[in-house]
Amino acid sequence: MDYLKNLTQDQIRTDIPEYSIGDTLKIYVKIKEGSRERIQMFEGILIAERHGGIQKTITVRRISYGIGVERTFPVNSPNIAKIEVSRKGRVRRAKLFYLRDRVGKAAKVKEKL
Repeated sequence: MDYLKNLTQDQIRTDIPEYSIGDTLKIYVKIKEGSRERIQMFEGILIAERHGGIQKTITVRRISYGIGVERTFPVNSPNIAKIEVSRKGRVRRAKLFYLRDRVGKAAKVKEKL
């Protein structure tokens, strides 16, 4: 197990800011369209964080045109250009899956001051 950890240690990204569950994140994703490459932003509330080390993934949820959209991103992927924390959230849970059932203002997370 230590051999695997040592092997992947240099591939773990260090340019990612501190974030926690309930924060609103801006994730800039590299998208390839044919021979061109562009960067697209996905902004939403961080509702889950899984695994650790090189396999770490985060699930971000947002409402787009009245429909809930969730995307799971591998944190250490080279397809992620950068991650920004736009708002800190105050929550008491490790996973915010209850937000899937909420609509409108009830789906908001209070801001940490």
